[in-house]
Amino acid sequence: MADHNDRTPHVPGPRHERPTADHDQALNPAQPAPGKQQPQLAVLRERWDNAWDEGGVLHNRWEDLRRAPELGWHGMANWVKAVIGFAGICAVIILLHGATDALADALHRLLTAVPDVQVGADTSDSVFAVVDQPIRSYIAAHTASLPITASTVYTVWQVVGLFGLIGGFARSSGARLTWTAWGAASIAMVYSTAPADGRTIATGLAVLAWTAASALALRGLTLRPEVFIHNAGHQIEPHLHLPAPAAPDAEDTPDNVRPLQKR
Repeated sequence: MADHNDRTPHVPGPRHERPTADHDQALNPAQPAPGKQQPQLAVLRERWDNAWDEGGVLHNRWEDLRRAPELGWHGMANWVKAVIGFAGICAVIILLHGATDALADALHRLLTAVPDVQVGADTSDSVFAVVDQPIRSYIAAHTASLPITASTVYTVWQVVGLFGLIGGFARSSGARLTWTAWGAASIAMVYSTAPADGRTIATGLAVLAWTAASALALRGLTLRPEVFIHNAGHQIEPHLHLPAPAAPDAEDTPDNVRPLQKR
């Protein structure tokens, strides 16, 4: 019976040691050794140099900018057009933002340039007062409940008439329609506000003044219908003429050949 107290020493087998770092470097030569990694600054510098090399992103963008003046608007790169257009829009917005206050102040001064319109405020005896005084009185009497003053309405009325006169002289259809409506409204105001005993004379002078000014505002406008004569011109119709074939010789002509005949 074996002695259980006898313990035979156990001989272990060959141990598998863990590969060292030198062994990993030998198997993967491309992998940098620990402690020898490439600095981040060097990587960024390498990428920067590659971008400026021929065919790189920054090199191509610089070539687009350099060749833009000689290629012109139609030949330059699309991204250059987009940048120029965006910069132009921003410049216009900045200019409009800066000029908004100045334009608003100038428009306010223009609309309030005329003193307050009151009935009977103009006591002159000129020919122009015969037409202007009823208009001033009409505006002053019908603007009491409006949020703007009578002087502002009177200034707008003058500006609209000036626009219709100048625009009509430049042969603008819209300005001529404005001039026509402005003249009709002015004559109606004169007829409505002029004194009863002089209403006919005041209205007649207003019609004559507006008609005389219409010679400039409606210049070139004629009521004669324009007739357009269409000249067809000479018409050329080509014809193909085929010469008549010669009479075939009965002796030399085969039996299956027949002369060309007209139907």
